[in-house]
Amino acid sequence: MSPDAPPRTLIAGVGNIFLGDDGFGIEAVRRLSAHPLPEHVEIVDAGIRGVHLAYQMLDGYHTVLLVDATARGGAPGTVYLLDATDPAPAPAAPHPAAMDAHHMTPDSVLALLDTLSAGTGSSRPQRVLVVGCEPADVEERMGLSEPVAAAVDEAVELVLRLVGGAEPAAADTPPTSATHH
Repeated sequence: MSPDAPPRTLIAGVGNIFLGDDGFGIEAVRRLSAHPLPEHVEIVDAGIRGVHLAYQMLDGYHTVLLVDATARGGAPGTVYLLDATDPAPAPAAPHPAAMDAHHMTPDSVLALLDTLSAGTGSSRPQRVLVVGCEPADVEERMGLSEPVAAAVDEAVELVLRLVGGAEPAAADTPPTSATHH
């Protein structure tokens, strides 16, 4: 990368399409992949591969945007923008052999970053944001609930504004807290 190239950004869709609204992040990155993105932006369907995502986040990205179903107590379909750059101190990450890589949440992926970066000599991303959506139903089934499906386009537009893939309206600025659907 040349010195004047923009810092690299990773957009990662996280979730399990077999658990209803938990597939929100996967559907959002699927729709995002249909949009032109700046050259410095990479998009990936991380699915339930939490350990792989943690290692990928240490691959020289300045910014990582995680897109996921995020239960915060709001109305189903509420889209959130959360700054997870400096997460609150979490309990120590479990030993990698004890982890269930198929049940890692973004919080556990972020907790694992410090352990992995110390072991590999790599650096954490300077900025980690979560574009989340309040789920209505995460029971075993395929397909998003109506309010969460309706929120996917809002999340896509938010991510595009954040990475410079779309021009925001003149009075529009990226939100710094929750936006409501």
